[in-house]
Amino acid sequence: MTDEERKQLKLHAVGVREGILIGTHGAKCGHPGGSLSAADMFTYLYFREMRIDPKEPKNPDRDRFVLSKGHTAPGLYGALAERGFFPKEDLATLRHIDSYLQGHPNMHTVLGVDMSTGSLGQGISAAAGMAKGAKYLEKDINVYTVLGDGELAEGQVWEASMFAAHYQLDNFCVIVDLNGLQISGPTELVMNTKPVDEKFRAFGFDVTEIDGHSFDEMEAAFARFHANHGGGKPTAILMHTVKGKDVSFMENEVDWHGKAPNDEQFERGMADLAAIRAGLEAQV
Repeated sequence: MTDEERKQLKLHAVGVREGILIGTHGAKCGHPGGSLSAADMFTYLYFREMRIDPKEPKNPDRDRFVLSKGHTAPGLYGALAERGFFPKEDLATLRHIDSYLQGHPNMHTVLGVDMSTGSLGQGISAAAGMAKGAKYLEKDINVYTVLGDGELAEGQVWEASMFAAHYQLDNFCVIVDLNGLQISGPTELVMNTKPVDEKFRAFGFDVTEIDGHSFDEMEAAFARFHANHGGGKPTAILMHTVKGKDVSFMENEVDWHGKAPNDEQFERGMADLAAIRAGLEAQV
C-alpha cells in the first residue's frame, strides 16, 4: 500500500465517521459507538477489499457483505454513501418514518445491502449460507461478515462457525469487532467470551488478530485470507478497536453504545473529524 493510498483510505474513513454522526444526530437515536469502532474496517472493505460496484449493485458475481451486528447500520450506511451507492445527504434521514434508511439494514430498500439483519447471531448464519451457496455454484465469490464481541454470547454464532468449518468455506471471512463494550457494560463482565482466538481455532478457523484501525494490518490479514483459498478453512479476523473511535468524548464510553449526539455534541464531534481531515489533507 502506498502512502497516497493509505491517506485516501483515512480520508474515506473520516467521511464514513461523519456519516455516522450525521445519521444518528438526524435520527435522534441509533448506535454511534460500535459504528465508529468498525468504521475503518467498513472503509477498507468497501474501498479496497471487496469486488463490488455501486453502478452494478445487484451483479450476481459480486462479493457479499453481511453486517451481523446490524444495530451499527449507521456505519454501514456511512460507507455505502461514501462509496456512492446512494446520496450522502440521505444519511440525515436515518430512522425517519418515510426514509429507506432504517435502524437496521434492509436489503429490500437500501442499495448495497446484501442481507437484512438485526437479531444478533443471525447475520453470520446468513453469511455462511451465502458462502456455501457460492461454493455449490462454483462461483468465485467471497463473503464477509462483521460481528460485535458482545454478539459472541449468542449460541447461533458457534453453530454457524461449526457449519462453516464442516463445509470447508475458505471463501468465508468472519470479522469480530473487539471493542470491549456492549450496551450494558464491558463484555468481560456482561458475558466473558475470552479466549476468542482459541474458540475460533477450536471451531476450525484460521485466526489472525489485528489493530482494527490499521489499514496495513488489514491488508496483511486479507492477504492471508486469500492465501488460504483452497485450503478448506474459513478465516476469522479479530480486530481490536476503540469504541467511539475519533470522536473524543465518545471514545471508550459505554453510554455511546446506543445514544445519539445532541446539537452541541454533534458540532463537537464534527469538529474532531474536521481536524483529522485537515491534518490528512495537509500531508504531502
